[in-house]
Amino acid sequence: AFKAAVLIQQWYRRHVARLEMRRRCTWRIFQSIEYSCEQDQIKLHNFFSYLMDQFTPSSSKERDFISRMFISGESYKEAELEKYCDYESIEVPDSYTGPHLSFPLLPDHATALLEAFQQKQQLHARYVLNLLHETRKHLKQLPNISHVSTCYSEEVTVCGDLHGQLDDLFLIFYKNGLPSPSKSYVFNGDFVDRGKQSLEILVILFTFLLIYPKEVHLNRGNHEDHMVNLRYGFTKEVMQKYKVHGKKILRMFQNVFCWLPLATLIDQKVLIIHGGISDSTDLDMLEKIQRDKFISVLRLKKRKESSRKPQIQAINGESESGTDAAGNEAAPKLSLQPQSAQAPSTANRLEFSRWLRQTVQEQIDTCRRLVDISESEPEELTYSSMVSLKDVDEPCWTRQEEWKQVLDILWSDPMPQEGCRENKVRGGGCYFGPDVTEKFLDKYSLQFLIRSHECKQEGYEFCHNRKVLTIFSASNYYEIGSNRGAYVKLGPDLIPHFVQYQANKTAHMLTMTQRQGFLVALISRVEESAFRALREKLFAHTSALISAFRSYDGDNTGKITLSNWATAVESVLRLGLPWRMLRPQLVHSTEDGMLEYKSWLDDLAMEQRSQEHIQSSLLEVIYRNRSNLETIFRIIDRDHSGLISFEEFQQTWKLFSSHMNIELTDDGINDLVRSIDFNKDGNIDFNEFLEAFRLIKQRP
Repeated sequence: AFKAAVLIQQWYRRHVARLEMRRRCTWRIFQSIEYSCEQDQIKLHNFFSYLMDQFTPSSSKERDFISRMFISGESYKEAELEKYCDYESIEVPDSYTGPHLSFPLLPDHATALLEAFQQKQQLHARYVLNLLHETRKHLKQLPNISHVSTCYSEEVTVCGDLHGQLDDLFLIFYKNGLPSPSKSYVFNGDFVDRGKQSLEILVILFTFLLIYPKEVHLNRGNHEDHMVNLRYGFTKEVMQKYKVHGKKILRMFQNVFCWLPLATLIDQKVLIIHGGISDSTDLDMLEKIQRDKFISVLRLKKRKESSRKPQIQAINGESESGTDAAGNEAAPKLSLQPQSAQAPSTANRLEFSRWLRQTVQEQIDTCRRLVDISESEPEELTYSSMVSLKDVDEPCWTRQEEWKQVLDILWSDPMPQEGCRENKVRGGGCYFGPDVTEKFLDKYSLQFLIRSHECKQEGYEFCHNRKVLTIFSASNYYEIGSNRGAYVKLGPDLIPHFVQYQANKTAHMLTMTQRQGFLVALISRVEESAFRALREKLFAHTSALISAFRSYDGDNTGKITLSNWATAVESVLRLGLPWRMLRPQLVHSTEDGMLEYKSWLDDLAMEQRSQEHIQSSLLEVIYRNRSNLETIFRIIDRDHSGLISFEEFQQTWKLFSSHMNIELTDDGINDLVRSIDFNKDGNIDFNEFLEAFRLIKQRP
């Protein structure tokens, strides 16, 4: 009996170990693919930024198009925004059966919203715009760093990423209770994208924010960014749910996002930020910057600045030996020196400040006249807005420095190694080590950091000697069963207490024995989903893989070793995965340890063609570029109608052709646009846009 018990125990331990190994491999696949997509987003943004820097509009029509596509909509003046999003002009029909809101909001309104959203009802557009209007007014009064004290409530609950998963928010409220004067919450960003109910989550959180402004606190995440929303689903969700007023609602959301606070500080001891820190993170700077400037953290308009403080020489455009203030070779330029008096001595700060503001304003007016920008368009940050009478003695940071501060706290991740380096995995922010954390905590007398931004299998994870806590509240993030969600509660002693959960109704109804079988089936399902995504990724890079394989096939036998296969695959995909361990799931047949890579790639192509009846070479290109193409489509489609006009399409291809040095005449573009307008409605939808990509791809 004893031997049998030991045998069963050994078998069970091996079984559990195998399941855990499978789960970890599956996790690595999902996370690597996710970060790869974020890299693509950053690269796409950098591509458009480069185009904007290099492309010179040849006419006022092209300049207007560029302005609409990349500049307008970033910011509205107060009166213009209220006029544009005039919710009072929208009537609520008698047939509307959803919840009604009146301001100021009461707890009953929040309860009604929760019940309505549970029943899949939709809030009327008038109420959404009204709520956003009131939320924006409230957020504008808040500091960049919110301060919370446990003295006024028994504990503070901190929630991480929700990503549009409303069931997780309902489960948190069910387990922990609704926000109230005795129940404070901090929601640490990334409320939107990926999930299908991002809008409902925002409506609920904004409602509670207005009802309990001292108990509910919201931080900005890297997904509270309209450029990110174009790719990951929030833009599409809003336009599908509000076809008539969706554009207004999106514009208001964009503006509200930029007013969200950047961090929360509990009892002056625990800092809550979405992403992380860097070796240059400065809380003093973060407290003072104008956060609403950064409508999109991915869209910093490059400025050539020579130092931290404004230099009169740089402002006047003067430089030595034909270089600009940044040390770059100066391009031919018009004289922009204002005809004002000589600069007064800097000893008289009041007089110098007045002169500086007047000088810069004159140059701004001159630039506006030169490029035909009206006063009604959004104003860029100027030195006149940074150097004021009351802040003459304060440090003056460049826009680049301020942008990096915001980028780092929204996009960064911790790493086990010492130091701080660029986060090339995500494409934005940095990796910071335990030494960086220790110095930061010592500098500001903090006990530990709470951040989100990364999905964790258990919903939370400590690192850096328990000085950094990652909390993630979206369960089943990659697939049903892939991870738990969690939130953390902090009392006056600031000792974290965790609550884990999984929003899965099926598992809750099973017995213990049934759950064991369910767990194995669930891991198998998650594993299959991960490998399916990985095979799609491999197929999307077929051409590059063939080239890599051939470099190891010197005799042109069509075969390579499995070791070379793993090395070649990693060199192409750069996902950092253990390919030798994953090989049995991806490569099913070998001869004498050799892989016939052509037949293996044919099998991948056959698997994808069974799902999409498209030519293999074209399908590969679409798989590799579809997300980028869809994002480009949504950028061009400024009114989010799902259609691109002929003029927008023509101007976009001019932009691309100027970057790629392709001679494409106006007649050639017109022929192309007419040939892909299959239904002849004068517009281009996304499928027709993909057809244009196919036609361009086929050209020699």
